[in-house]
Amino acid sequence: MFDLNDSEDLLIVQEELPEGHRSGFVALVGKPNVGKSTLLNAWIGYKLAAVTPKPQTTRTSLLGILTRDDAQVIFCDTPGIHEPVTKLGAFMVDRAKRAVDDADLVLFIVDVSQPPDDEDRRVAHFLADALPATTPVILGLNKADLAQQPEEPEHRDAYASLGRFASVRAYSALTGMGRDALLEEIILALPEGPRFFPADQLTDANERFVAAETIREKALFFLHQEVPHALAVVVQEYSERDDGFLEIAATLYTERESQKGIVIGRGGTMLKKIGRAAREDIEAFTGSKVYLRLWVKVRPNWRKKEPLLRELGYPLPRHG
Repeated sequence: MFDLNDSEDLLIVQEELPEGHRSGFVALVGKPNVGKSTLLNAWIGYKLAAVTPKPQTTRTSLLGILTRDDAQVIFCDTPGIHEPVTKLGAFMVDRAKRAVDDADLVLFIVDVSQPPDDEDRRVAHFLADALPATTPVILGLNKADLAQQPEEPEHRDAYASLGRFASVRAYSALTGMGRDALLEEIILALPEGPRFFPADQLTDANERFVAAETIREKALFFLHQEVPHALAVVVQEYSERDDGFLEIAATLYTERESQKGIVIGRGGTMLKKIGRAAREDIEAFTGSKVYLRLWVKVRPNWRKKEPLLRELGYPLPRHG
């Protein structure tokens, strides 16, 4: 069973449903930056997951819930599976593996505009080792709109040879090409069952988490070089004021003083830019006006220190 915030039990919602109603958990898996979060957001119809051009934007698993009359699909967006070099990287890979362990179906997402590389093969080997034979895996060939026609069959065959797949589907998460057909195939592959969440619930994440991810997304989008990967965001305050505004206070943590200066920018211009863009997205998600306050602090080498990882919201699993 998926661990909802590592502590909550999953509650099955008892209600009258049409005959043949399908439900289940679908893990979106692949190497970093192949479009897992873009696909989740498109299917849910809301911007739940952070999306930037930079690899490893997604750091933890996030459930996105799609409810229709005939089905409820719980998508689990996962961090890209890679060879970790820091404790943060180990946390990310652990979250992806947990999602796969509990999935009713896995969508293995690749970039068909490019041939398979070692990272794609690493994901394929992981799935072959981790999944029971009864768990179906669909190979999703994303970015089909970018694939050159002479090369697409060659790339498609190369990806298909990486494992045993229930089916292979080309699509574009960004443009929508083939996206609906892929969704229908996923639903047909799920078992018949009840709804696990209320019909109007979109995610297991609370609004505080979504706010933190939105702030981090905007920082990643505007910042360059080494800063994005060294950045963490923690929301300290999230409350509704008497005037109806949401008051949110958050701290952006970097690993070095030089990075702190880059995040703040000359005269605070970069931090204001990040805050303005984040506030607009948070307002769109919550439907409320937002008063957002941001600070920047330094936590030296936080990605390599387990106590700091836990403090910043990335707890590594305890063994033994």
